[in-house]
Amino acid sequence: MTEFVLNSLGVVFLWFAIENCLRHQTAESLDDASLMPFADDPEVARRVEAATGKRIHAVAPEEPAKGWGNIEI
Repeated sequence: MTEFVLNSLGVVFLWFAIENCLRHQTAESLDDASLMPFADDPEVARRVEAATGKRIHAVAPEEPAKGWGNIEI
């Protein structure tokens, strides 16, 4: 019986902890967060936009400064 009560309290605590963490999130912010992994690759971002119809704010990766490329030693 004690084990059942402790397990139930653990589940309730986990539920309230997750609710507390996600309390201030909106549907739009959660949707933007789910698309973040595609934001650094413009080609993949275009494919995901075409597949889902959702706008991804893609950023082109920085080009290395001149003279800072691969150096063979």
